[in-house]
Amino acid sequence: MGDDGWLRRGVGKVIGAIKEAAADGRPQVVVAGGFRVVVANTRPDISTAFVLARFQDAIALIERYQPWRLRHLRRDVAQVRIAAFPSRGVYFPADQTVLTELSFLAREAEFTTAQIASSILHEGVHARVHQMAVRLGFDLTHRDMAREERMCRRAEIAFGRALPAALGAPVIARAADALALADDGVAPEVDWQAALAAKARADREAVDAWRKAKQGGG
Repeated sequence: MGDDGWLRRGVGKVIGAIKEAAADGRPQVVVAGGFRVVVANTRPDISTAFVLARFQDAIALIERYQPWRLRHLRRDVAQVRIAAFPSRGVYFPADQTVLTELSFLAREAEFTTAQIASSILHEGVHARVHQMAVRLGFDLTHRDMAREERMCRRAEIAFGRALPAALGAPVIARAADALALADDGVAPEVDWQAALAAKARADREAVDAWRKAKQGGG
């Protein structure tokens, strides 16, 4: 990706800020990838420095292949939150926050930097639609979420096509599969209470397994 010295220097500053925040138990607030990032790491088995580096790599990928998308993100999004959540990402319009899921960032063997970047970009499209609606005075209580989701998926496909073929293929395939669904599939109703409970159970199980493995190895 060309000169990545700025990225290495940025990661160094981020790690220093993390250590300072962790010392007194505060939520860790740093600047990463040009964004204010609030990290709520509830998983002792996940390195905060690692997920922030992955986030920064994803932002760098967007900057290289679709810099105009990154400009939109920086204009429309006030901050990024990294935390446990029962989906890869979500946009919270009330405070213009894009959430990128903690374990999604951490699972390097399963998810590439391109897939993380695509998810961030997807939520950025939601942010762009919302901000444009606010500026134009549209009624936000009657949003066509299926239509909006399709816009996000088409943006993912365009991003995937801008990437080298090997990086872009999984991004394109997932977005294309979603576009093929009916409206209630592309924008399903979610029982968030049940989803959050299931995510909490999965996280507890992952931490328990990590602790057992650590004790066994020690």
